[in-house]
Amino acid sequence: MASRALWKGQLRLSLVSIPVEIHSATKTGARIEFRQIHKGSGQRVRYEKTVPGVGPVDAGEIMKGYEIGNDEYLLLEPDEIDAIRLETKKTLELVQFVGSCEIPPLYFDKPYYVVPTDDLAEDAYRVVRDALRASEKTGLGQLTMRGKEYLCAIRPCGDGLLLETLHYADEIKAADPLFASIEDEEADKDLLAVATELIDRKTAPFDADAFKDHYDVALRELIEAKRKNRKTPRARTGPDAKSGGGKSGDNVIDLMAALKDSLKADKGKAAPKTPAKGSRRKKA
Repeated sequence: MASRALWKGQLRLSLVSIPVEIHSATKTGARIEFRQIHKGSGQRVRYEKTVPGVGPVDAGEIMKGYEIGNDEYLLLEPDEIDAIRLETKKTLELVQFVGSCEIPPLYFDKPYYVVPTDDLAEDAYRVVRDALRASEKTGLGQLTMRGKEYLCAIRPCGDGLLLETLHYADEIKAADPLFASIEDEEADKDLLAVATELIDRKTAPFDADAFKDHYDVALRELIEAKRKNRKTPRARTGPDAKSGGGKSGDNVIDLMAALKDSLKADKGKAAPKTPAKGSRRKKA
């Protein structure tokens, strides 16, 4: 099954814009999933949007509610929210670069593949990829996708680029309250030496294929055994339950000119200042 693009737009580096698509880097359905089945009828359990005293409601009757306290909500129409115009809906601009190891792991959320939309876009795409690779830097930017503006990190991944959404600073819980009771003193030297030796012995290059989901394997074995057993209860749900162009030397020249113009335009501009520690983003 072909991968479906989740976002289409421009990856921008100063004056250079590259048409790209973003695809999920992870698969759904790779693990066992269960459906809830009603024991008496054998039909799937459905979830309806209901209102107390009214019953089921249509999607067109639903508004967005923002709680302002004491069970009081400000009501907004979905169209009002969709009308908010953000440049990041169609443009992902790389506004800052950091060392590839500078971002703490707890900020990373979900990975996506960034791919050029056509052969013409590949030229500039490869330049950005190779420049990030040579400088050992990660690009930072923002994009709006599925009704939310994400902070993003972009870095080389094989022959392409990997985008990883990041948590904003105000989404990260402070670790101090959880670690406060741990004594801040050096570990016993002999114990530390043994632990270090054990770590050294078990150190090897990362290979994801070396790890298996044992729970998933056990579930599949259980399901296969139950499938072969004719006494296993079964249910059959009814039908109501179903839910261009080639590359050219001119393009390389134009790209070089755009990159040089970008350097001139950005001359003297400092990198964006990091927000003061403890600052918070305003809620939409």
